[in-house]
Amino acid sequence: MPARSLPNGSGFGSGLAGMILPGRRQFRNPLGPSEAEVRANVAGEASADAALALHEAGPETEEPQVPLDLTAAAFFDVDNTMVQGASIIHFARGLAARKYLKSADLLDFAWKQIKFRVTGKESSVDVASGREKALSFVAGRSTAELARLGEEIYDEVIADKIWAGTRALAQMHLDAGQQVWLVTATPVELAQVIAKRLGLTGALGTVAESEDGVFTGRLVGDILHGLGKAHAVRALAVREGLNLKRCTAYSDSHNDVPMLSLVGTAVAINPDTDLRELAKNRGWEIRDFRTGRKAAKIGVPTALLLGAAGGALAAAVARRREHAV
Repeated sequence: MPARSLPNGSGFGSGLAGMILPGRRQFRNPLGPSEAEVRANVAGEASADAALALHEAGPETEEPQVPLDLTAAAFFDVDNTMVQGASIIHFARGLAARKYLKSADLLDFAWKQIKFRVTGKESSVDVASGREKALSFVAGRSTAELARLGEEIYDEVIADKIWAGTRALAQMHLDAGQQVWLVTATPVELAQVIAKRLGLTGALGTVAESEDGVFTGRLVGDILHGLGKAHAVRALAVREGLNLKRCTAYSDSHNDVPMLSLVGTAVAINPDTDLRELAKNRGWEIRDFRTGRKAAKIGVPTALLLGAAGGALAAAVARRREHAV
């Protein structure tokens, strides 16, 4: 599954530097965009480009579902939203078992994830350290090799860690004729593996630069995180002709508030303390699959009901056209 080569520092997202995202929160900096904001813009644009390139070039699922509701989509965070735990840790475990990573690197990844889950925050030092380790691993390796390893590790480790409730929500969007995308800081090639295995449309993830199918060891922009996810969703929406007011986003983390605020319907899945409080204040729906009792109290997200109606209408129009031919 080769990824398209994306040049480092090529200017992706430069036109988005002063962009205002719709929703309750605005992100314009009166002093101009910071370096971090520019990198987030670049990462988002690159992620959207790479996601569509992988979607078009990769093999289809066995029974691909063709979207009928062309202006609505759902965006799912991965870690602790679609997958129990951190996907990058699961992949790292598989890589360590294959001697691609040292045990010390795996422990370092795990420790940073524990700190993040306890505090709900990631330090710039931890993010930079994790980025350097990940880039040093992929440098000089082929994109095809990473995708192959991702498929093996998914089947061995991750397949049994998918939240059944979240997977069911994604399927409901698919059944309503909508696109369904994963949005994650995990490398886009690995995120695409998860999306493909689940029969989803595709994945937005962190883009590592590659030349002639070989990773250079540099990122395009930055890790897809926080504001970067919102830019990636916005960029994909422009390319796919999506109406963000008709779209839905799902996440467990307060760090994803920019993405959740971007769409018409936000749903907190297994939320951390800060996101749960914010969701209550903003009237966002909450689903907690960590206990069946909590999950049972919450109904079907509003966007699914609207999406199902839109999908049914589109299907009816399509059938009429078929009969008219």
